[in-house]
Amino acid sequence: MFFNSLDFALFLPIVFILYWFVTNKNLKIQNILLVVASYFFYGWWDWRFLFLLLFSTLTDYLVGLGLLRQENQKTRKRLLWISMLTNIGFLGFFKYYNFFVAQFVDTFSFFGYPFHPQTLHIILPVGISFYTFQTMSYVIDVYKRKLEPTKDFISFAAFVAFFPQLVAGPIERATQLLPQFYVKRTFDYSKAVDGMRQMLWGFFKKIVIADNCAQIVDKVYDNYQFLPGSVLLIGAIFFSVQIYCDFSGYSDIAIGCSRLFGFNLMRNFAYPYFSRDIAEFWRHWHISLTTWFKDYVYIPLGGSRGSLGQTIRNTFIIYLVSGFWHGANWTFIVWGLINAIYFLPLLLTHKNRKYVDVIAPNSLFPNLKELTQMLSTFLLATLAWIFFRSDNITQALQYIKRIFSSSLFSKPQGLVLEPFFLIYTVFFVVFLFIVEWIQRKNQHGLQQLPEKRIIRYLIYLLLALGMFFLGGSQKSFIYFQF
Repeated sequence: MFFNSLDFALFLPIVFILYWFVTNKNLKIQNILLVVASYFFYGWWDWRFLFLLLFSTLTDYLVGLGLLRQENQKTRKRLLWISMLTNIGFLGFFKYYNFFVAQFVDTFSFFGYPFHPQTLHIILPVGISFYTFQTMSYVIDVYKRKLEPTKDFISFAAFVAFFPQLVAGPIERATQLLPQFYVKRTFDYSKAVDGMRQMLWGFFKKIVIADNCAQIVDKVYDNYQFLPGSVLLIGAIFFSVQIYCDFSGYSDIAIGCSRLFGFNLMRNFAYPYFSRDIAEFWRHWHISLTTWFKDYVYIPLGGSRGSLGQTIRNTFIIYLVSGFWHGANWTFIVWGLINAIYFLPLLLTHKNRKYVDVIAPNSLFPNLKELTQMLSTFLLATLAWIFFRSDNITQALQYIKRIFSSSLFSKPQGLVLEPFFLIYTVFFVVFLFIVEWIQRKNQHGLQQLPEKRIIRYLIYLLLALGMFFLGGSQKSFIYFQF
C-alpha cells in the first residue's frame, strides 16, 4: 500500500479509530491491532512476502531468546551468525543474486570461458533492506548486551512491521522504538496536530514537487543524447530536488503518522541541501542509515581510532557498502565511491566535523561564504546523483561528458514541456527551499506556523489545493526499490 493512494486514505482513519476508541484500554490488544494493520498494509502490495517478513521476525525473536539463556560465548556467536546469515541471505538472494551471476558470467567470459547459468525472475520484496537492517540491529545489540531481549512476541512483531516506517524507514533501533510498545500510549492532541502537519508537508513534497520534477527528469534522461549540456544540468538539478522531496517526503509522512499513534521515530533528514560541506551533508541525509553503518560497521572496523590509513580504509568501506545497499548496480557503487572521494580531503585535514551547528543561526540570510559553500556542496551532490539515476556507468559518463561540453553555455532548448508546467514546478521548488530555510531550526517545514488560526488553515488549504490541482502523475516512492 502506498502513502500517496486512496487505499491509504481509507486505511489510516480506520486504524486510527480502532486504535484510540476500540482497543485503547488494553495495551496487548492495541499492539495486536498494530501487527494486523501492518501486515495488512504490507500484504496489500503482495501477500506472499508476508511469510518472509514473519520468518525474519520469528528468527530474530528466537535468536534473542537464545542469547538471553546462553552464557557460553561460542554458542552466543553461533546464534548471532544464524541471524546474520538468515537476514543477509534473504537480502542477498532477492536483491543481489542476478547481479552476482552477471558478474561471474562477465569475469569468465573475459578469460575466455563463457558459460550461461540460469538467472531467475526475482521480485524484490518492498522494504526488505529496511526491515532486515532493523531486526539485525536488535540481535547485535542483544548480543553485545546493550539491550535486554524481549519475551513479548507481539511487541517485537509490531516493532519489526510497524507500518508507517516498514517499507522505507527510518531504520529504527530497537533500543529506541521497541520500549515504546511496552508502555501504554495516551492520545496527545498537540503531538497529533504536529504529526498531521508533518504528514501534510511530506505529501506536498512528494506529490507536488517530487512527482512533477520526475516528469522533467524522465524526459531529460530518456533523451540525453540529443539535448545540450545546459538542459542536462537542469535535469540533474531537478533530480537532486526529486530524490530529496521523494525520500524526505516519505520520512515526514512516516514520522508524522507515527505521532498520530503516540510513537516517536528518529529524524531522517535535516535539510541536507543547506550543508556547507559533504561531511555535513551526510550527517543530514538519510540519518538512520548513515548512523546504522557508523555504529554497526564503521566503529567495529576500528572507526577513526587506528592509523590514518585504517581510518581512510574504513571510510571507503562505509561509502562503498552504503552504495551497494542501495541496489545491485555498479552505478550505486560508483556513487558511493565518489562520495568517499569527496569526503577524503575533509578527513585528511581534520575538517569533517567542522560544521555541526545550524547554518546562519542568528541571521535571516546566509553570508556570501555560506551561500558559496551550500551551492558548491549541492553541485557536488548533484554530480554524484547522476550515477545514482543512470541505468549504467556508460550512460552516466556520457551524460556528464555532455554537461561539460561547450553546449553547457548554450540556450536550454529541445525539451518539449508545457510552459505553465515548468513555471509552477520551478515556483514550488523555490518555495520549498524558502520554507525549509525559514524552518531550518525545526524538525520539519510546517512545525512553526503563525498563531492565528485563520492563517494556519489558509496554509493547509493552499497546500491541499496544490496537491489536488497541480500534483504530478502518481509515482511510487523511489526508495521502495531498495
